[in-house]
Amino acid sequence: MSRVSARAALLAYRVAGIALYPLVGSYLAYRAMKGKEDRSRRLERLGFASLARPRGPLVWVHAASVGETIAIMPMIRELRRREIHVLLTTGTVTSAALVQSRLADEVIHQYVPLDVKFPVKRFIAYWKPDACITAESEIWPTTIAELARRHIPQIRVNARISDRSFDRWHNRLSIAEALFGRMSLVVAQSDLDAERFRDLGAWPVIVSGNLKSDTDPPPCDEAVLAAYRRQIGNRSTWAAISTFEGEEKSVAAVHKALKPKNGQLTILVPRHPDRADAIEAMLKEAGLTVARRSRKDVLTPETDVFLGDSIGEMGLYLRLTEIAFVGKSLASEGGQNPLEPAMLGCAVLSGPHVQNFRDAYQHLVRKGGARIVKDTEMLAKAVHYLLVNDLARVKMVDAGHDAMEEMRGALSKTVKALEPYINPLTVSARLQPKAAVAR
Repeated sequence: MSRVSARAALLAYRVAGIALYPLVGSYLAYRAMKGKEDRSRRLERLGFASLARPRGPLVWVHAASVGETIAIMPMIRELRRREIHVLLTTGTVTSAALVQSRLADEVIHQYVPLDVKFPVKRFIAYWKPDACITAESEIWPTTIAELARRHIPQIRVNARISDRSFDRWHNRLSIAEALFGRMSLVVAQSDLDAERFRDLGAWPVIVSGNLKSDTDPPPCDEAVLAAYRRQIGNRSTWAAISTFEGEEKSVAAVHKALKPKNGQLTILVPRHPDRADAIEAMLKEAGLTVARRSRKDVLTPETDVFLGDSIGEMGLYLRLTEIAFVGKSLASEGGQNPLEPAMLGCAVLSGPHVQNFRDAYQHLVRKGGARIVKDTEMLAKAVHYLLVNDLARVKMVDAGHDAMEEMRGALSKTVKALEPYINPLTVSARLQPKAAVAR
């Protein structure tokens, strides 16, 4: 594709957004009906602010969903320590709830505006960010263009690009160069990610490692944890977390195969809790007894599966076991984050499709903290082996801890890379009068 064709394609994208803008209200109403939008805050998606802009330097930080939000929390706290205001946008209801529970007093939260000219212009004109920092992989052409037009630095941190995304962008290289070339800095997770971003036109690009390795373990309510531990008693447990459609059937099959030998409790945490009703129906049809976290069901000796259908409680579920299968890897592709179970003392199991977390899995597998299984039968054998072999399980847990320690350091590298952009803002912030809010 030529540069002229690339410009025409991007122009067509912007024009299409403008043409469809009258339908946006109905689109958001439909999503709100499905529980995918906060009905009371829909105007934020159109770029209308619901809070006042603080006086002084402000950095716009965007994290698409829960995983990205957790990953950048330490970076956000570093910006706040330097007295820089942080406007944090997210795109999902679950990530907004996470921000409210963990960062409410530290950031200004808004839903990210739709990537359409009018909402984006309205949003930027009101908030006037001094820089924009985005996490991981989303690319929004209109937002990139509007920020570039105002000469606002655009920085991508914890950046990764999947095999599929890279191939797609590489086949449209002129469009990629027109977008990625507008980034002021890319801080990539791995050497492979850095090479790919450079190939697509980004410069400069540095490597930091994965910010998720520098996050704190997910918290939990200690009283709730103690109560569930009492209910479980001496039963052995294993968990299947962040599962996608199709993988829950494998979990049920593993449980039924191992129950006569181990009498274990299976903890099942789907990636999308809104699928819990369908998952429970499938489990019951398979003859299994289900207890759900959302109903506060008691775990009895007869309970087969503890269905973790709550939001923001991964720290609870992982502390109830020492064996964790991480989903979107067996019946789906891409993988999910294995670092949280490793840092919370779990031996990690995964299917083979982990392209989105390739570096993390390679490191964990090399150290002995994770094992890849190819199918349901192999998963059952691995879970059984770890349930009955305490020495092997402890060895994997310790190896996972060692791997996590070796992977730390991404935060300091990221902050160092950001210093040319944030140090002047810190100086400006400290010169500001201590007035609270601009009116």
